[in-house]
Amino acid sequence: AAMAPGKKITARIKKTLPVRGPQAPTLRELMRWYCLNTNTHGCRRIVVSRGRLRRFLWIVLTLSAVGLILWQCAELLMNYYSASVSVTVQFQKLPFPAVTICNINPYKYSAMKDYLSELDKETKKALETFYGFSEGKSKVRRAAGDWNGTESQFFTQIPLLRFEDSSRTATDLRSGRKRKVEGSVFHKDSSIVNSGDSNDIIGFQLCDANNSSECALYTFSSGVNAIQEWYKLHYMNIMAQIPLETKEELSYSADDLLLTCFFDGLSCDKRHFTRFHHPLHGNCYTFNSGENGTILSTSTGGSEYGLQVVLYIDEAEYNPFLVTSTGAKIIVHDQDEYPFIEDIGTEIETAAATSIGMHFTRSRKLSKPYSDCTETGADIPVENLYNKSYSLQICLHSCFQKAMVESCGCAQYAQPLPAGAEYCNYKNNPNWMYCYYKLHEKFVKEQLGCQQICKDACSFKEWALTTSIAQWPSIASEDWMLRVLSWDKGQKINKKLNKTDLANLMVFYKDLNERFISENPTNTLVILLSNFGGQLGLWMSCSVVCVIEIVEVFFIDSFSIVMRRQWQKAKKWWNHRKREGPGRPPQVGDTEQQGHDNPICLDEDLPTFNTALRLPLPQASPLPRTPPPNYSTLRLETAFTEQLPDTLEAGQ
Repeated sequence: AAMAPGKKITARIKKTLPVRGPQAPTLRELMRWYCLNTNTHGCRRIVVSRGRLRRFLWIVLTLSAVGLILWQCAELLMNYYSASVSVTVQFQKLPFPAVTICNINPYKYSAMKDYLSELDKETKKALETFYGFSEGKSKVRRAAGDWNGTESQFFTQIPLLRFEDSSRTATDLRSGRKRKVEGSVFHKDSSIVNSGDSNDIIGFQLCDANNSSECALYTFSSGVNAIQEWYKLHYMNIMAQIPLETKEELSYSADDLLLTCFFDGLSCDKRHFTRFHHPLHGNCYTFNSGENGTILSTSTGGSEYGLQVVLYIDEAEYNPFLVTSTGAKIIVHDQDEYPFIEDIGTEIETAAATSIGMHFTRSRKLSKPYSDCTETGADIPVENLYNKSYSLQICLHSCFQKAMVESCGCAQYAQPLPAGAEYCNYKNNPNWMYCYYKLHEKFVKEQLGCQQICKDACSFKEWALTTSIAQWPSIASEDWMLRVLSWDKGQKINKKLNKTDLANLMVFYKDLNERFISENPTNTLVILLSNFGGQLGLWMSCSVVCVIEIVEVFFIDSFSIVMRRQWQKAKKWWNHRKREGPGRPPQVGDTEQQGHDNPICLDEDLPTFNTALRLPLPQASPLPRTPPPNYSTLRLETAFTEQLPDTLEAGQ
């Protein structure tokens, strides 16, 4: 049959135009269409090149260019999250930092005798037993049986032991009996070289109050360190039970600590200092704390324009078992920072003039995704117990205190008290020492998770200190200076102070150069996109439109072709299953569809010779033939029951 004119035009257009996009029947034809029509010249040269060698070279060059693009783009992405450090130095009037000063001895020993008398008595007996000497007597070693028969609560709670050999045999200091000791051994001062004499190894044993078989041994190569640690544990237990108001009265007042004060060439006094109580250092005093809303500043560098104070240390009031050095501790910090005297404090000698020159630096780091720092600490799941601006030290101490309260049921004395908690003591928490040491061991080994939770602050201020020391007062001026200071102190003129009770401190800016260290993004989004475009144009002569084309062809169109072929296969399988269902007899015409009913001939074009060749072969069945005629239809039947007379005559 002849094709209609409209269908002829449609067939010719289909034959002339190439297959486009997802209309391509196979992925091969889609890739060929892309290579012939894309703007990336390498892909086109792969298709149109003649000769296998030339085509192979173009394939290698194109794949190499794609690899270089991926490598360079990965480098650009990695550099996008890097930061460059810039340092800015400017000369200007600088705010003076807060300077916190503490006496190394926290409380007056004379005022603390009522609380520490029993502990000091037992400590002296321990020294007599270990080393055979006492105050004002010759060195004579005492036997353990020479002690009175009363049982000491201090040695009962924490027994001091002397380890005889490596077989875990120890001598109890109180009873003098030898016994086997069990438990994990922790050497607390491994930096001190062991002399090799087993008698020098002393320590104490801590056991779980709920399970006496769970013990830990803490050994020391130095007897000084062992006795100090033992004394400090009992000391904290006693101080935890004293009210804060009482402890403030037992410590040094501003009049006791400060003799003279000058700042920026002008006189100052105790009104410029703010008191705060530190658990381990007693009353400390902060100059220029900013509590009244005013922060002092200086416009001139040099020692004459900083802070100059003379401190009265009062060595006679020192606790002989708690501290072994004489002087003061200071720390330079920002007004919003907490002064961690015990961690980063600088010690000031007596009978010396200590000059501390400062360089001021402000630092600013970029937060995520450039670094893992925090802006204010609000994103850290640890409560700030210090009521000061966030810092890494505050987070670590607060995290440990929180773990202490949760694990031991009480708070450690050296850190702020959380809400609803109380400080540990023997009376209410008999197991706190063992719990504290085990918890501190986990903290040092980073097993509590505090080091993983806490982060550095993104912005902070730092004062780099340079310390120099000179003898003070000089021999020539010692006599009159000590007499004048004694007079200022309110004593009689014929009783001058001892120079070992005094310390001269100067804190000043060496120069007024403020250094500002900041991190800036190395690349912006605009620079990143420009670099991407440069790499695409350099290696593939490609643009953003080309990238969109690649996404369309290699992802959208390819996915459409694959899914269409899978759908056709699934549909064919389903139709075949329906035709061959169980219990249905085969029928003529079910074997194969003929003509335009065949799925291959779904196109609008009429079947051609080529499409006819692709038709499936019929199954083995009798070929349809022309049926034989029905001879009964040849028999004439009349509608009349009787023959007419005229027909009879004609027939005759």
